[in-house]
Amino acid sequence: TGRTISDAKQWRDADVSDRTGNILRYLATRSETLGAQVPYRIFRNLFYDVRLEDLDKTYLELLCHSGCIGDRDLVFLLTYLQQRRLIEYRGINNAEQACTLTVEGYARLAELGKTYTASSRAFVAMWFDDSMRKPWELGFCPAIRRAGYEPVRIDQQEHVNKIDDEIIAEIRRARFVVADFTHGVTGARGGVYYEAGFAHGLAIPVVFTCRKDSFDEIHFDTRQYNHIVWTEPDELRRNLMTRIAAVIGDGPNKPPDEQN
Repeated sequence: TGRTISDAKQWRDADVSDRTGNILRYLATRSETLGAQVPYRIFRNLFYDVRLEDLDKTYLELLCHSGCIGDRDLVFLLTYLQQRRLIEYRGINNAEQACTLTVEGYARLAELGKTYTASSRAFVAMWFDDSMRKPWELGFCPAIRRAGYEPVRIDQQEHVNKIDDEIIAEIRRARFVVADFTHGVTGARGGVYYEAGFAHGLAIPVVFTCRKDSFDEIHFDTRQYNHIVWTEPDELRRNLMTRIAAVIGDGPNKPPDEQN
């Protein structure tokens, strides 16, 4: 059980709202029908040498999803969720427990899917080619700043993590994502598609852009979205500012001379 307990210890300092939200998400994935019970068998001595096959899989998954390191932590969070009527939680016997996601719990999950961060950061997913230097400096960057947000480009961030982990972390921190699908002769930028899809999965707004000479080559799955098709950086800056104001709204850092 070494890896499971180690992971739980790393996650236990996460925000309590995130931990309880993860419990709700897990119960939803384990509920075959509305109102179904999710039973599990607790093991109170996780720090003793035990065989992994002797432990209840659902109990271990609950611990990991909630960032708990034992039954006391888990009971505390489950009791909190029950008091808010988001789950029904009961003991079947001394070892057997069961949780049921309530209607209120499903409603809370729907709310979590629609929430967004109050961040002032905007993540820009784009092609890091020298031909995109002027569009960045004269288009993306000033448009986002004049709208009141701070543009973030992963190649300009200092970090010690794996690059993919840092990208995911930055997208999670962002108020919205600008995804530009411009590419060269080597073809579509797979990372941009991934980052836009990841943001969509988190219900983070995505503003789609593409240079005109690449637009006919973008994938069908994203072509359906309303892209800002641009030719020159000035055109990109103006249209991107307008789109951000219409879709996202003014950011907290909007300069006074740009206020309406």
